[in-house]
Amino acid sequence: MKTNATHLAAGIITILLILALCAGCTSPAPGGNATPAGTATTAPAGGGNILRIATTTSLENTGLLAELERVYEEETGMDLQFIAQGTGQSIDSGRRGDVDLVLVHAPDLEQQFIDDGFGINPRCIAYNYYIIVGPESDPAGIANMTPVEAFETIYAAGTNETAGVAFVSRGDNSGTHAQEKVLWEEAGYDYDTEIIDAGGWYVEAGKGMGDTLILANEQQAYTLSDEGTYLSFADRLDLVPVVAEGAELLNRYSAIAVNPEQHPDVNAEGAADFINWLLEDETKEMIGEFGAEEFGKPLFTPLYAPECTEPPFNCTCAEPITT
Repeated sequence: MKTNATHLAAGIITILLILALCAGCTSPAPGGNATPAGTATTAPAGGGNILRIATTTSLENTGLLAELERVYEEETGMDLQFIAQGTGQSIDSGRRGDVDLVLVHAPDLEQQFIDDGFGINPRCIAYNYYIIVGPESDPAGIANMTPVEAFETIYAAGTNETAGVAFVSRGDNSGTHAQEKVLWEEAGYDYDTEIIDAGGWYVEAGKGMGDTLILANEQQAYTLSDEGTYLSFADRLDLVPVVAEGAELLNRYSAIAVNPEQHPDVNAEGAADFINWLLEDETKEMIGEFGAEEFGKPLFTPLYAPECTEPPFNCTCAEPITT
């Protein structure tokens, strides 16, 4: 029995030694690229074949991002990594150097991003319009008003507790949310002191455009939406466009590269190449045709010179970035 036990112990020791040697065979060589267990891996923003782009949920919700990604990756082999969030969050990502460029739609926030030294080489790409959508019954009676008159009327009806009147805001510092704030201000209200806590009729969704439309639909409320996202969600909604005209509803989209002087690791060359591709006539034609077959009208209108250099756009849309 003692001999058998000794043999058994020796066998166990031998097996353990073999297992240890095998484990050593899978260990990385010195200087290898293995990542320690439990360590998350993220591609650096400056990766030569990776381009990280912070962009708006409205571009994602319409499906345009997926089409741009498909075509550009096929043509160039570049791996486009889109991060869809509100414009304010996208610009914050650019300020931190988490991305290589931003695709956004809030001119005032964009200009601040550039003035602060974080954004360079802005190029406007396309535009569509915001619309105020709401229940077909239009309980506030805003149909055919100007956008500012509509906001004044919604505020009055909401604070007077008119039956069926509610407004759902993006509430996420997005480009759409920024434009909503502009409309409240032009209607004569201070957003922070008179709107946010105006009462139960005013609801902040804190969500992207598609989710905000769904919430507004559930509550049969008014909301401000870009036309493209509304059209792409229309088959899921009872809401209808109630106010769709007015200079205040212009919605311009721009691409802005992150400044490598602020963040040396960004893929500055890749950002410039992608922006230049967006400026090409073939790309603009693709953008201008996107959605036409499915929705009966394009979701975006591409910008061309000299139109883009004049009011109300006042931007650069044709001059390539030199690299």
